[in-house]
Amino acid sequence: MLAEMGWGFTDDEYKADLIVINTCAVREHAELRVLGNVGALTHTKKANAEQKIVLCGCMVQQEHRLEKIRRSFPYVDLVFGPHELWRFPELLEKMYLPHKGRIFEARDIDGERYEGLPVLRAPGVRAWLPIMNGCNNFCSYCVVPYVRGRERSRAPEQVVEEAREVIASGHREIYLLGQNVNSYGRDLGGETDFSALLRELNALDGDFIIRFMTSHPKDASDRLFETMAECEKVERHIHLPFQSGSDRVLRAMNRNYTSEHYYSLIEKARSLMPDIAVTSDVIVGFPGETEEEFEDTLRLVERVRFDMLFTFIYSPRVGTPAAEMPDPYTREEKQLRFDRLLELQNGISEQRQAELVGKTVRVLIDGVGEGSLTARTSCSRLVHVQGGSSLVGRFENVLITESNSWSLKGELT
Repeated sequence: MLAEMGWGFTDDEYKADLIVINTCAVREHAELRVLGNVGALTHTKKANAEQKIVLCGCMVQQEHRLEKIRRSFPYVDLVFGPHELWRFPELLEKMYLPHKGRIFEARDIDGERYEGLPVLRAPGVRAWLPIMNGCNNFCSYCVVPYVRGRERSRAPEQVVEEAREVIASGHREIYLLGQNVNSYGRDLGGETDFSALLRELNALDGDFIIRFMTSHPKDASDRLFETMAECEKVERHIHLPFQSGSDRVLRAMNRNYTSEHYYSLIEKARSLMPDIAVTSDVIVGFPGETEEEFEDTLRLVERVRFDMLFTFIYSPRVGTPAAEMPDPYTREEKQLRFDRLLELQNGISEQRQAELVGKTVRVLIDGVGEGSLTARTSCSRLVHVQGGSSLVGRFENVLITESNSWSLKGELT
């Protein structure tokens, strides 16, 4: 939008006439980073009194954060939530009116939405393609439904058309995004679902691959795994957060599945795609989680043998049910559990990575790292390989020669 309004861009905040900070509310750490970054802008504002500062995104949908911004950061000129994005040019114009004052537009989470907003994509290999917004799940620890509203799927023809544009512009990887992609289409009258959308995208002409996140276990189905197995452009990787191995904790989280059901999903996926990579999210230290319940999580990790885990110590979110639950365990106790989980998963990851040594795999070379090119296998493993930058954006076969817990090394064949 800014580009179409004639703005240029700079990496120097002191030279900027306008600074826009997009925010996230999923974890407290992200919010504190935003507040720290906004606090640092007091120096740029002093250096350039005409500079305008804008805050947008999920964090500002929370009333306590909005009040914090009002009181503590008087130099912030415009605040708007994600559902007001389509109004950004209008809000920007208002902000520059004389004597208009500060503008706060951040609460209408179920208001009008508009499609077809302009997108400026940086050159590169990967393109992010949102297919839906919002969430209906109301996990007890999660603030997303309160700041992003109910699920709304984009029309499939709009998603397909944008995918065509992405492919035509030279991107080789399409990453479909949604709070729960498995729910895609349920609000569209049943005409399509996520599996059907994958098949439509898979049928498009071009040399490209498809990835997606995030999937919810309660909505993952045999139909989804069969679609993945049958579509050659859909990569062999699924990110399927399980959060806890304890059924009692899962109920308290309002996750609507059991650990046994979760494991059955993994078995089904691997029966159809033996080479599939499975990654997941885990929360350590959910309020009231006992030592035995944490051991249930360790047992599930050992049983599934994930390729990688994204692990988090529970972060209270104001306004969520979990924030009001009694929690007798200290941060130090949770950290010790976290360290145990990390040690277990690092060992499993190292073993899973080593299984590829000596094998030749197809990769998409996606960037230039420190002294080497970076690439991803179909199952999303990071590979470092020697070669010229002209190879970025190409599919190549690579012989895997070395491995560790986090990456592989290979040679072009």
